[in-house]
Amino acid sequence: MATLTPPRSIRSDKPTSTRQVINWLRVLLDRPLTSYHLVLGSVSLLLIVGVMMVLSASSVNAYVTYGDSYFYVKRQVVFLVVGVIGAIVIMKLPSSALRMLGWFGSGLAAVLLILTYTPLGITVNGNRNWLYLGSSLFAIQPAEFAKLAIVIWGAHILAQKQRWLDRPSHLLIPFLPVTGLLILLVLFQGDAGTAVVMAAIVAGMLWIVGAPMRVLGALAGAGIAGVIAIFVSSPVRMRRLAAYMDPTADLGGANDQANAGMFAIASGGWWGVGLGASRQKWGSLPEAHTDFIFAVLGEEFGLFGSLVVLALIGVLGYAGIRIATRSDDPFARYAAGGVTIWFMVQALINLAVVLRLLPIAGVPLPLVSYGGSALIANLLAVGVLLACARREPAVRKMLAKKSIRPKPRMTTVVGSRSSRKNPR
Repeated sequence: MATLTPPRSIRSDKPTSTRQVINWLRVLLDRPLTSYHLVLGSVSLLLIVGVMMVLSASSVNAYVTYGDSYFYVKRQVVFLVVGVIGAIVIMKLPSSALRMLGWFGSGLAAVLLILTYTPLGITVNGNRNWLYLGSSLFAIQPAEFAKLAIVIWGAHILAQKQRWLDRPSHLLIPFLPVTGLLILLVLFQGDAGTAVVMAAIVAGMLWIVGAPMRVLGALAGAGIAGVIAIFVSSPVRMRRLAAYMDPTADLGGANDQANAGMFAIASGGWWGVGLGASRQKWGSLPEAHTDFIFAVLGEEFGLFGSLVVLALIGVLGYAGIRIATRSDDPFARYAAGGVTIWFMVQALINLAVVLRLLPIAGVPLPLVSYGGSALIANLLAVGVLLACARREPAVRKMLAKKSIRPKPRMTTVVGSRSSRKNPR
């Protein structure tokens, strides 16, 4: 009995369409500049969201404090321009210059951190981790730039000792003492959240280079002991820990900000209350435009908007891992890995604090929260990531082919007027 085959017009094309989409994605991801474009696209969208949310979250506070609803967003745009220029410069630097920048950056970061212990240092939110240089516009937070210094300098040192990293003496010295000094300088000024992020960068880079588990275990043990010592030695952090353990305690004090953040996210629902319509930013949420900006975003854009931002952060993390795994240059691999660990760990801590999964840590959301030092340092790190993306083997081959491709020559033949008038 003959088998009847349905006409092509009525057959289902879903499997073929699915295969076509998968093949299209595979071809797209195999392009040489895909990593570069993923970083550029995700960072650009996060910056747009960040400027928009800084304007929305800070407008009430800015008007009450300075009489100008655009006070914070105007400063954020200035920081954004400075950071983008710095990112472009770093992206175009040769590898040798970027490595030398690591030496200079680590030394400068140490000096700036030491200066916070002098009269130039100022206290903000209980932490003496800022330098006042004559104007609030020029107040900087050296710890943010110390993170970048750890990544670049650490990648250079570890790449330079690539052949001897199986020996603990070469693996840990001088990388661990120098980075440990920077972390302690930050920690002794009370900024435990930033110190934890810096420690995570150090541990992550050691894991990338293949440090033995006994070394990572010892460092993890020292880190846990350090965190316990941080909480035990600080009454403020003990109050925050107690408030975290009991959300109903100290509602007007340590739990005020955390509960306001949860109220903001809960009231956002699926689609949010609309851009600019947040209620918690009217005084209930003290750090609405900085550490708790994700709470305002969740309130105004709901679950959908929050997931979009999380997806952009995830794309940035995927791009960073992709760059690190595809790089054949150890320096590029370690630098890309360090920047990715920095962004992902800091974003994870910020989101965990806003969602009451961790005690308040004072860590901003990368590329989104308000803050000049944080934004500029983040964009400089993006410049490092883009520089590493441009040094992937496939990208180098493509750029080399373009550089040796001969330029077309244009030849113009102009006949004389006499020859046109008197043709032979």
